[in-house]
Amino acid sequence: MKTEGNKMEIKGIIVSGTHEGSYFMSLDVYQGEFKEKLGFKPFPGTLNLEISKKDAKSLIDLREHMGIIKGSGKFGDVKFLPAQLNREISGAILFPVKTEHSDEILEFVAEENLRKAYHFKDGDPTTVKIDEVRFIK
Repeated sequence: MKTEGNKMEIKGIIVSGTHEGSYFMSLDVYQGEFKEKLGFKPFPGTLNLEISKKDAKSLIDLREHMGIIKGSGKFGDVKFLPAQLNREISGAILFPVKTEHSDEILEFVAEENLRKAYHFKDGDPTTVKIDEVRFIK
């Protein structure tokens, strides 16, 4: 990971997920807030990226600076950081509050199906760039 001021760059590798992101990202409770807070309606699914334990620890340390998408009822909150994938794809990395998953797996969300639009496949190297490590909630 490279850091420079309030900027951070993390290298990762695309991996398959459990496909639960598709379900949760399609829920209206999340769609509306993402549109409001990120300026786009996210594709109902996430691109999973495996990162190093060291980078995962650095991101955990940033949790109090992340934006929050409020859940409702049995659907929990989701913390997020606006980010860019491979320096060209705008989106956000997500951190579901209730869900138990590996800290070494990042969930990246964007406006389009990234696997189809960019022909990504498991094992492809990626870079996630976070321009600001703080976000107004």
